[in-house]
This record gives sequence, structure tokens and C-alpha cells, in this order.
Amino acid sequence: GSIEAVKAVEDINSPVSGEVIEVNEELEDSPDLINKSPYEDGWIYKVILEDEESVKNLLSAQEYAKLIEN
Repeated sequence: GSIEAVKAVEDINSPVSGEVIEVNEELEDSPDLINKSPYEDGWIYKVILEDEESVKNLLSAQEYAKLIEN
């Protein structure tokens, strides 16, 4: 997929592989939900993981926030 901003279109790169089972249709009319409510209403898609072990190497939101502080 891709995500469009005012001046650019960027690809969405997924950190996991699997089957997309649902897409958040609300983003079509309210794309700002991604920024306003990323952990609730701003989700992009739901996926059935191909390999559940793949999530073990992902950072939590708190770990990621700490990483980008530096």
C-alpha cells in the first residue's frame, strides 16, 4: 500500500508478513486519524501473521519513542 501526504506519496512497509484481513475504511475520509489516534482509530490494516515469531523482534511503542529521542 501507500500513504499520501501533502507533498509526497510513500510506500507502507510492513514489519511482518501475512494475510491482510481488514482495511480501515475510515482513513479514506479521515486520514488524519493516523496522527490523532494511532493506537485506537488510526490503525491501517489487520493481518493474520504468517509467522507469529516475527513479532518478537519488534519494538514496543515505548521502546521506539526512546530510540528516536536520541
